[in-house]
Amino acid sequence: MNENINLLKGLGLTMYEAQAYVTLTSLISSTATEISEKSGIPRSKIYDVMKGLIKKNYIDVEDGRPLTYTVKSPVEVLSREKERVNSEIDDAITRLTYIYENGMSQVQAPIWRVYGVEKIIAQEIEIINRAKKSVNMRIGFLFEGEGEALIKAFKKRRNLNVNILASPTCYINNEEVNIIKLFKDEDINIQKADIPFVKVLICDSKEMMHTYTKFSEDKRNVIPETAIGIWNKYEDIAKNYDDRFMNQLKKLKKKST
Repeated sequence: MNENINLLKGLGLTMYEAQAYVTLTSLISSTATEISEKSGIPRSKIYDVMKGLIKKNYIDVEDGRPLTYTVKSPVEVLSREKERVNSEIDDAITRLTYIYENGMSQVQAPIWRVYGVEKIIAQEIEIINRAKKSVNMRIGFLFEGEGEALIKAFKKRRNLNVNILASPTCYINNEEVNIIKLFKDEDINIQKADIPFVKVLICDSKEMMHTYTKFSEDKRNVIPETAIGIWNKYEDIAKNYDDRFMNQLKKLKKKST
């Protein structure tokens, strides 16, 4: 019961309101006196508590002597609250992202180092989610789970113009991975190219991230603990790389026709 009460408090109910609602879900319909006795809420507080639940649309009340309170279905109530919270979160993301991006543009030297595979992949996904028009990538290798994470992010952003130039294959845990097939099977635009052991992600010609890692002696497997990402928001640099990327892409498409 404590978990349910804590959840309801997180949705904006007071402790007493949460206790009353949880109690009424088992009683279904009851009087204030019985709800007070079952929940442990003082009788001096119970009527104000029930008024609060009525106002928040968690219960109904039927006139009479005494008043009878009827609980609304948790599916109805919590589904409504879920929609409200999700909407508020979406609004907060929009507001805070605007503040964040304005703040980022004011940073004197917008270059950051990102250490570790998980953080690098998370940063790539964040950049993709923030993109407004285009994402271009050079992929010379993939980390474990990275291909799937990128595909999931791209599929959520079907409005983006996505282009990938990639080496045909790479090795993850000594297993060969067909990079081209991996993305083509998900209908993501990818072209085979001669890409060195490096990865570059360019977003809207405004920001980009290089990713580097050491490889095993046979050049087959990455050494994850050596991975480092260099993320920057120098627009001139990003645009220069993006222009070079598009020129290479056009040449490859011309050759294939």
